[in-house]
Amino acid sequence: MHWILGIVLAAIVFVILKQWGRLSAENKKAATWKLVLITGGVLLLVMVLTGRVHVLTAAIAAFIPLLRKLPELARFFPALNRLFSGKDNVGSGSGEGPNSGHGGADPAQGKGMTEREACEILGLTSVCSKEDIVMAHRRLIQKLHPDRGGSDYLAAKINEAKSVLICTRA
Repeated sequence: MHWILGIVLAAIVFVILKQWGRLSAENKKAATWKLVLITGGVLLLVMVLTGRVHVLTAAIAAFIPLLRKLPELARFFPALNRLFSGKDNVGSGSGEGPNSGHGGADPAQGKGMTEREACEILGLTSVCSKEDIVMAHRRLIQKLHPDRGGSDYLAAKINEAKSVLICTRA
């Protein structure tokens, strides 16, 4: 019985390789993705049938929503890092005062956000118009609003950045 299965598998590999040689470079790329997806599906089916899928199912279920949002979130990693750390990464100094090591450019710690920080959060340059600020705010808040799966903290920082920039442009 095993030798019959081996012959069938060898014949399938032979047919696949023969078809592979006829494909153009663009079609080979599409065929590679199809092959990867089919192989993954077959492996998942085998694991389901043997009862080993519970851990993988949880990992895949947790990872799929992140895959959809990954390209959007990748743009914001530097800004998100600064938001969560609560400080600017310009220079640390000795820590003897709220402005030490920063040359007095930052306001007192915990007292607000600078114009430069606001521009970084909204993804704008320092020479932007009021319309640019409104459009950048709208784009970000639609993606990171708490009603759409974002956090209250990020929405508050985005709103604060908009208000800081609007006040400086008025």
